[in-house]
Amino acid sequence: MSRGPVLVFDSGIGGLTVLREARVLMPERCFVYVADDAGFPYGVWGEEDLKDRIVTMFGRLLSEHRPQLCVIACNTASTLVLEPLRSAFPDMPFVGTVPAIKPAAERTRSGLVSVLATPGTVRRAYTRDLIQSFAAQCHVRLIGSEYLAGLAEAYIRGDPVRSPQIHAEIEPCFVEQDGRKTDIVVLACTHYPFLANQFRRLAPWPVDWLDPAEAIARRAHSLLAPQHVVSDDPDVAIFTSEAPDFAIRRLMSGFGLTLAPMRH
Repeated sequence: MSRGPVLVFDSGIGGLTVLREARVLMPERCFVYVADDAGFPYGVWGEEDLKDRIVTMFGRLLSEHRPQLCVIACNTASTLVLEPLRSAFPDMPFVGTVPAIKPAAERTRSGLVSVLATPGTVRRAYTRDLIQSFAAQCHVRLIGSEYLAGLAEAYIRGDPVRSPQIHAEIEPCFVEQDGRKTDIVVLACTHYPFLANQFRRLAPWPVDWLDPAEAIARRAHSLLAPQHVVSDDPDVAIFTSEAPDFAIRRLMSGFGLTLAPMRH
């Protein structure tokens, strides 16, 4: 008898960075990838509306797919809905994606850390609480980029993205202060690692770009009981718009994901 899948949820296709790491750690498991592309981008949503949307959607997803564990592979959603999801579905383990502020504070030598996020993640009290708890001794700059998640989506799809557009979004991350320079930039959106090579090329000086995907996958792995039988169920992808275009279908195929409809 096959066990339930691991469900990976994001507002778009950025969560594929987390899925990629999860598959490396858990090759024996089956995955369901859910992209709420009908709601993308989450950074511009009002908090209550977004909370209601995601909790309602998970009622359907858990009933249909009966996963063993859910990964919220989206910083904006995690900082807002992790607790409501855990309250609504107390028997389901949820792993969230939160800005990697603690490891950044432990690793920085200059004491200057930037957090590159969406406007929604920057606004959340959760993010500021992380800074207060783990990085009070650092100078942490929060940058809420309105356009970078969309640029990352375009880049992944193979659409043209101009370097000046990316440069304008990352430029505020780089701070010089009293002879010190920013040495770590936290990528606080799962879309951003897809642009990491562009970031490195356009950066005014080298920094450590912190991608949380591997840590999220390790956390999910640690919460699951060992599975000794390899699942023979296909990995599937669900898009809430139900209208992924050719570029997305090609991308999903490249990731070994079979498109499935969202049931209502």
